[in-house]
Amino acid sequence: MADSYYATGKRKTAIARVWLRPGKGNIQLNRTTNVEDYFGGGDNYRLIVERPLVLTDTLGKYDVICTVRGGGKCAQADALRHGISRALLVIDPEYRQNLKRAGLLTRDPRMKERKKYGLRSARARFQFSKR
Repeated sequence: MADSYYATGKRKTAIARVWLRPGKGNIQLNRTTNVEDYFGGGDNYRLIVERPLVLTDTLGKYDVICTVRGGGKCAQADALRHGISRALLVIDPEYRQNLKRAGLLTRDPRMKERKKYGLRSARARFQFSKR
């Protein structure tokens, strides 16, 4: 892939490896055809994924090729959005102000809390019975 720009995006346990290269605006996920085939219809995953491209006016200028692993659909979409934002910074550092203002460069730090011993889950306890 000559003349391509690489970045990694993360959210929860989902990791997206993203390559941007000049093209017509196609988005290819895990060797499937497009966003709708991978995530299924219904929710607006395409809007989530294309947000950084819309903010920087580069929607029809770059093809997005990515591999996504781990997490669920929402986390994968957010990881892909984060990766695209970081790849756009590699292309042109001038995009930083718009992307930062929209909150697309910050990795969301929220993770699932671990289960503690003696408890049913992270915080829920077993039912207490006095008698």
